[in-house]
Amino acid sequence: MALAQAWSVALFGMDGRMVEIEADIGKGSSKMVIVGLPDAALNEAKDRVHAAVRNSNEDWPKQQITVALSPAAVRKNGSGYDLALACVILAAARAVPSELVRTTVMIGELALDGRIRDVRGVLPCLLAARRAGVKRAVVPASALSEAALVTGIDVLGADELRSVLDWLRGQEDALKTPGPQEVAAVEELPDLADVVGQPEARWALEVAAAGGHHLLLVGPPGTGKTMLARRLPSLLPPLTHEQSLEVTAVHSVAGLLKPDSPLIMTPPFFAPHHTTSVSALVGGGVGLAKPGGISRAHRGVVFLDEACEFAPDRLESLRTAMEEGEIRLARRDGVVRYPARFQLVLATNPCPCAPPRETECSCPPNTRRRYFAKLSGPFMDRVDLRVRMRPLTAMSTVDGPEPEKTEHVRARVWRARELARQRWVEHGWTTNAEVPGPSLWREFALPRKVTALLDRGLRSGALTGRGADRCLRVAWTLADLAGVDRPDADHVAAALEFRDRRAA
Repeated sequence: MALAQAWSVALFGMDGRMVEIEADIGKGSSKMVIVGLPDAALNEAKDRVHAAVRNSNEDWPKQQITVALSPAAVRKNGSGYDLALACVILAAARAVPSELVRTTVMIGELALDGRIRDVRGVLPCLLAARRAGVKRAVVPASALSEAALVTGIDVLGADELRSVLDWLRGQEDALKTPGPQEVAAVEELPDLADVVGQPEARWALEVAAAGGHHLLLVGPPGTGKTMLARRLPSLLPPLTHEQSLEVTAVHSVAGLLKPDSPLIMTPPFFAPHHTTSVSALVGGGVGLAKPGGISRAHRGVVFLDEACEFAPDRLESLRTAMEEGEIRLARRDGVVRYPARFQLVLATNPCPCAPPRETECSCPPNTRRRYFAKLSGPFMDRVDLRVRMRPLTAMSTVDGPEPEKTEHVRARVWRARELARQRWVEHGWTTNAEVPGPSLWREFALPRKVTALLDRGLRSGALTGRGADRCLRVAWTLADLAGVDRPDADHVAAALEFRDRRAA
């Protein structure tokens, strides 16, 4: 009997789990059995691995091969185990030394001719391997730039199985090592100076950027709602290294990374069409759910243009993520969690006919109410800033003040964000929007005279507890933009005014 051991990683959403792969070659007819809850793709690996080994000029064992995947009670998905399977079987057959096989994590899908193909989720897999104490990994050469983002573990890349086998036999230069990391070119974003007029909406956008708050823009067509929303990412600071790894890991699982410069350093922007499905928004799929748009926009912006045209179930599906910063999806093979801490920007017309001026509206009152009622009370309770935009009255800015450029607004936003970060750093929060309600009312409670307006709103029923929490978060952001240590009554009143705006 011959026995060998190798390692790979099972991925459940963003969570990786080490999988021990054991191969036993014993008496019996020439066949291969995989045990340990493999899915269909992994079961088909028997034929892929057999052909890849044979086409790499290696002898396939003529005895019975039993491969066990542990933990046996955890379902294994995907084709990323192929490389580890081939190596552990040849190690069990004494065709290659077993020492490196036993101490190296191997990830990759095999083609029939022995080429190693890329798989999704290499980055989160290697992060899990590093947490488990593994010091070395072999991945597809096409994923080497992505794998090199994980520090503390030596990564090697291979184009074909033959190269890996040569490396296992002692040829140290058979595999590729990571080259210098290429920095992705910064995308040229539109400037805020392009937006004519709308000082109130511009101020709301600045507040939203400074505190990470959700924003609703309501107004007739052509008033600049979409223009403002698409300029929000240009106001946000670059992602920190840890945030970049979070965002890049999500895109890795989704299979959306650029091979030459995989690290995402700028806040992502996601703007789905109103006909999109719930699965496309929050994630879905058969077996284990894949990340949706809101997870791919983690640490960035989700923009819902024509928000009242979205089906109510699409909007309601966002409520938990807006509150908690993550989405949990249950499917046949288990529950997965994806991060989804995004800023939501909604833009909508006030009614279906949407004339340039309200006096020209032909919609009956019931139609207007029904149209805007698609934004339900619980959903709107999570939107911090609501702005009514007015039609433009002049296109020329010669006689008036020149619209402020993005760089000037961005400087104020970054300064306010830094004040918030320093205040919350001990608690693990980065923006005012992340601070939980109990902390606002306890450790960072404001004097009663400052919150008197909120108390009055709570007593009258005009404000919910969640609404009061969100008003306090906006008040802290207004204080940061003003450069003061704590909000005063004027900041609370301004925050409440943002929330009390009525769209209809």
